[in-house]
Amino acid sequence: MVGTAHRSAGVEGVEGGVGLTALLVAAARAIETHRHDSLARDVFAEHFVLAAPASTGWPVRIQQVPEGDADPLWGRFARYFGLRTRVLDDFLLRSVQAGGARQVVLLGAGLDTRAFRLDWPSGCVIFEIDREGVLAFKHQVLGGLSATPKAARVPIPIDLRADWVGALTDAGFDKAAPSVWLAEGLLFYLPGALERYLIDTVDLLSTGGSALAFEVKLEKDLLAYRDSPLYTSTKHQIGIDLLNLFDSEPRPDSAGDLAGKGWSTSVHTPFDFTRRHGRGPLPEQNDALAGNRWVFANKPRP
Repeated sequence: MVGTAHRSAGVEGVEGGVGLTALLVAAARAIETHRHDSLARDVFAEHFVLAAPASTGWPVRIQQVPEGDADPLWGRFARYFGLRTRVLDDFLLRSVQAGGARQVVLLGAGLDTRAFRLDWPSGCVIFEIDREGVLAFKHQVLGGLSATPKAARVPIPIDLRADWVGALTDAGFDKAAPSVWLAEGLLFYLPGALERYLIDTVDLLSTGGSALAFEVKLEKDLLAYRDSPLYTSTKHQIGIDLLNLFDSEPRPDSAGDLAGKGWSTSVHTPFDFTRRHGRGPLPEQNDALAGNRWVFANKPRP
């Protein structure tokens, strides 16, 4: 049952830096949830926003935004996150239903509530890897709502720069069984070497029948979009300078690396899915979303 969460005192994990972006995405999911033409519903999202002092005053409904959908942050950018949520929801459910995988790993899980929202097949286990503070905040808010997961949920409080593989296997992950992996909104913030390690490790831990989805940026120069409405509105309205958080190194070709390891891959722009669903952002001038790509990969069975 979803009620009203009390304001959390233990919010250090989401009060600054990349942790604060988890609240931004939660607010976007809340706005999407309350739209009449919603692409994805997350009834828990607004409670994260309301529980953290850093997001006090942020909207959780588009009606609370004076400019409505014309607002670059709470209109277009929030709709982007709503679309991304829907596309990756579909990917995860399709992968476990069609491929038979029963273990799902959320890398940099943040305030993801898919363990609670989605109708998982029987026997699914959802491993959520993120920093201790982020998972503690999520646990506190969801506990206050008496939320019940729809699959076995295994939080793994560890930084991805530490031995997360050991923590994952200790928690029951079976590398001999097919798995589904998700890195949603994560790789932007990682140095190239850590991204390569992450992709290589997922490959090593994945047997045939496994699947992976992740998001990357292809721009050679992120600063070329510093004055874009999306980045400037995010900085001025809520104090998040995304370009200072993104890693500025040249990005590795992770999709190509996976293809070289035998995975089948497909790379899409978000606009591909806007056209498919009839809702979401479309290209515009000086577009900070122009280089975003969503990558989907499958490891064939022997």
